[in-house]
Amino acid sequence: MSKLKPGLGRGLDALINPNFKEGNDDPVTVSSKEIKKDDGKSYDILAMIPIEIIEPNPYQPRTEFEPIALEELKKSILQNGLIQPITVRRLTTDKYQLISGERRWRACTEIGYKDIPAYIIKVETKEAMLALSLIENIQREKLNPIEVAVAYKRLLEECNLSQEQVAERVGKDRTTITNSIRLLKLPELIQDNIIKNSISAGHARALINLPTEKLKIKFMNKIVNEQLSVRKIENLVKNYLKSSTKEKAPKEVPEIPENNSASKNSFESYLRGILGTKVTLNVKKDNTGNITIDFYSDEELERLFELFSYIEKNNS
Repeated sequence: MSKLKPGLGRGLDALINPNFKEGNDDPVTVSSKEIKKDDGKSYDILAMIPIEIIEPNPYQPRTEFEPIALEELKKSILQNGLIQPITVRRLTTDKYQLISGERRWRACTEIGYKDIPAYIIKVETKEAMLALSLIENIQREKLNPIEVAVAYKRLLEECNLSQEQVAERVGKDRTTITNSIRLLKLPELIQDNIIKNSISAGHARALINLPTEKLKIKFMNKIVNEQLSVRKIENLVKNYLKSSTKEKAPKEVPEIPENNSASKNSFESYLRGILGTKVTLNVKKDNTGNITIDFYSDEELERLFELFSYIEKNNS
């Protein structure tokens, strides 16, 4: 008897045959008699496939394959066998493409195995292939935070999904998706440190509201050099932004531009300059309207509140 584990991940029933049950972390025992050679036409089956006719997944979200981890996997396979099969789609009768399990496929190739057990599922479109590859990898939580963020962004842009749809398919809340994607706005040096695990995603999120790239990197170095906790760096950034707002807040509110259609853009620019965020002025035909002030985090909302309080105090 060999232990095999389907593990296709939550939320994939919209993409693949529902006969496959949601994966989990517990191996499922499958009789070796169930693993037969592929007949070249069936789907949703477990079969033995020649390794040499399997090609890598062009939509693979993982960019880092640690050599040490791969060596450990090879030793495990040699000692215990391949516990979990890979997942592929059939391109032709003698050609397959990986969906998930590239590390296992690489390890078995380097060991010298000729065949590998694989689930063969039907995936016909690029969008479905991309979504399946990304969601499967995200669900397994084997990606670093930047790879996860890139995966979410690709699901949004290449699969035309909304943040709500992505959240539903990967079993996360929408805030998690939003916060993850925001990591991609950080300087490349900070993203590299997240990948290397020098700082955590929590550390990195605390740096997002700092106004300049130079400041973000300065605070990142402080995290690394002083081994600061997430809570500590959050407080340091919060205090910095608070003191910075007080220093830069105008002692007097500048003269407001004339209220006419020609000055709409200048009035928006005036407010953006004061508030340090996007401001939109909507004027109706009857000269009524509304002003929309954007904020992107609890910290930024708190900064705006403190700024309004400061202006009110100094002009009362």
